[in-house]
Amino acid sequence: MRKLMLCLGLLFSTFALGETTQDITGQWQGVLKVPNKDLRIIVKITKDDNRLQSTLYSIDQQAPPLKGSGTRFESGTLTFAVDPIGGKYEGKLSSDGKTLTGTWTQGPTPMPLNLARATPETAWEIPAPPPPPKLMAADADPSFEVATIKPNPSGASGLQGLVIQGRNFRVRNGSAEDLIAFAYDIQTKQILNAPDWANSDRYDIDALPDKEGAPSPTQLRTMIKKLLAERYGLKLHEEKREMPAFVLADGKNDAKISTTQLNGPLPGLGISPGEGGIRLNVANATLDDFASFLQMIVLDRPVVNHTTLKGRYDFHVTFTPDDSQFHGHPPNFARTPPGGSAASDPAAPASESAPNLFEAVQQQLGVRLSPEKTEVPVEVIDRIDKPSAN
Repeated sequence: MRKLMLCLGLLFSTFALGETTQDITGQWQGVLKVPNKDLRIIVKITKDDNRLQSTLYSIDQQAPPLKGSGTRFESGTLTFAVDPIGGKYEGKLSSDGKTLTGTWTQGPTPMPLNLARATPETAWEIPAPPPPPKLMAADADPSFEVATIKPNPSGASGLQGLVIQGRNFRVRNGSAEDLIAFAYDIQTKQILNAPDWANSDRYDIDALPDKEGAPSPTQLRTMIKKLLAERYGLKLHEEKREMPAFVLADGKNDAKISTTQLNGPLPGLGISPGEGGIRLNVANATLDDFASFLQMIVLDRPVVNHTTLKGRYDFHVTFTPDDSQFHGHPPNFARTPPGGSAASDPAAPASESAPNLFEAVQQQLGVRLSPEKTEVPVEVIDRIDKPSAN
């Protein structure tokens, strides 16, 4: 009996050793099914100084490769995160080492993503990374060559988008105050003497710059200032006022944010479902950009960046909003998975709630966000008209 137990023990030890020493390196590939399209995904796993590294390619989106973080292969399960897009993968290796059965999560609802180990015969070609965007000349003083402004009939109360893609500038459901806040890098409470319609009337804007190349943040703000002057007749002047604000400051330890993996002069700032709350996605952005994003979209006061962090970073923050945030109308992501379709399992249990914004910023980013009274610039409206017809 003792001999039999010893043999079983040796057999178990051999099996366990074999599982932990399986080689996970190589190219893995599979299809991620999202609403209205299939995306071919390649994950390359390499080893550097005995540490696993992961790189993700979405080859149908002409996107740059993204490096994973926290790549681990333990007990037959591969896990890694992709910070610039707030994604994470978890997959279980099959007994023959040829497939990973797993899920991709970029929001509250995981999506199936099964990967197969590629061979030289089956491997999908990894396309060359897209060239960096052509930048607008640094000394250019751009204007919008063409701008179409139309009332938005949706009845929504908040800004739904302000983006520039290539040379196309788009605003969806934006008010005059939204445009002023962005152009002058202030919060709407820093806009004084504005008529009621400057917040209540909502417009869609499609515009094209008169210069080639991607604008810098300063150049984009310059174009919007000119648009406000030409189409809204805006005239204003700046003053300084002391008022309640929020201040971003360094934490006690190093910040928990990564230097950006992306190219280009403009940040990527957005909102998506998060695990137990709402996630702010920040890519290729400075902390000044993050402060501007918070004061324009999320918070009801100016936000001032007093951190010593000067680079461009990729990070995300997941939190549970309160009634004072998002102008009292936080996005309702509770039952919406990535892509915007209805949740597939209405009976699925809710995730544990994420912390509030101030706790989340400290815990997840390693910086502090706190209320404070400080002097800030304000823009006093001298004149503004409803936008001129196209």
